[in-house]
Amino acid sequence: MIQTEFEFTLPKGYVDGDGNLHRKGVMRLSRAIDEIVPMRDPRVRSNPAYATVIILARVITKLGGLEEISSTVIENLFASDLSYLQKFYRQINELEDTGWTGLSEETEN
Repeated sequence: MIQTEFEFTLPKGYVDGDGNLHRKGVMRLSRAIDEIVPMRDPRVRSNPAYATVIILARVITKLGGLEEISSTVIENLFASDLSYLQKFYRQINELEDTGWTGLSEETEN
């Protein structure tokens, strides 16, 4: 059976509105729809790099004790944690950086 979920630990962690730190999480393998849906979002049309935020919000299934992983959670990650998650995403999905516009190096800036 293929492994579809992978545990991770953020280098710094997400701090929620109550000051709680969330570092341990789970990311699932991406499906084609996870990369298609963000392209319909007006935020991505005006800023293609925003696709990264939406994709990560879709594939991260758990982060600490949070009930929901929204694009707002991803937006508020520390830059080092966002970079870590982008690399982790590419690693578990066995993606190459060249020629792919989703979570490629081009969208990290």
